[in-house]
Amino acid sequence: MAATVLDAAPDLGALYARAAVTAWGRGGDLPATRLARTGVAVDRVHLAAYARVCRLPLTDVLPATYPHVLAFPLQMALMADRAFPLALPGLVHVRNTVEVLAPVGADAPLDLEVWAERFAAHRSGATVDLCATVSAGGAEVWRSRSTYLARGARAPEGAPASDVEVSVGDLPRAVATWRVPADAGRRYARVSGDVNPIHLGRLPARAFGFPRAIAHGMWTGARVLGALAGRLPDAFVYDVAFRRPLLLPSTVRLATAPAGGGWDVAVRSASSGTEHLAGTVRPL
Repeated sequence: MAATVLDAAPDLGALYARAAVTAWGRGGDLPATRLARTGVAVDRVHLAAYARVCRLPLTDVLPATYPHVLAFPLQMALMADRAFPLALPGLVHVRNTVEVLAPVGADAPLDLEVWAERFAAHRSGATVDLCATVSAGGAEVWRSRSTYLARGARAPEGAPASDVEVSVGDLPRAVATWRVPADAGRRYARVSGDVNPIHLGRLPARAFGFPRAIAHGMWTGARVLGALAGRLPDAFVYDVAFRRPLLLPSTVRLATAPAGGGWDVAVRSASSGTEHLAGTVRPL
């Protein structure tokens, strides 16, 4: 299906409002809609703010997770539309795969395209994959697959089983300890546009079954890559499972180990050992 090309990024505040008032009564299968933008220029001020929040180095090459922020408003537009079968409020990001096919220069005009696929059954509800691709100079340079869980939802009859796990080694040795503050969700929301209520405060998070706000999975994933800065290949795949919500505030430990020419990684609670993120970095 040909993509609908938008002239500008959708207004995320308006999309969340629309999604909230149309949350009830959704159903059916995934729409075949594709959305795109062309010639997107990176805002260097925004890039710098993103790098600060995620503790990433600021260079002339985009961090591997930054194109997700550019594509996210288009994905939001897909999910906010009444034709999308799952209610957007309360969706939980449970897995993300990023493929960096080539270094992406911060000054390159980018073409973005997004779509939804793989409506799947999960033990706690249903999942859907939001896919994105980014091209520069007519060549694909980046792609991603973000898997979201809707608790209590039901996938269509005959749907495949969700694939939300990433296998890593034991990773017994912690290499860093992070103290994640209570406002980490709000700070990341300001630079990403992801203002899902579960990340913003105790009361809105409790409305969706969480005892207090939880960190964005993509913030945790980006923070891991920041810790590996200078040790990543030019082209790689970064595959992470967001296993247990990282409640805010928290103290966590990062564990890493060389594996498969890249890295196995995990982020765990410093007090209980609960695993919040498990992932792999592999060269392409």
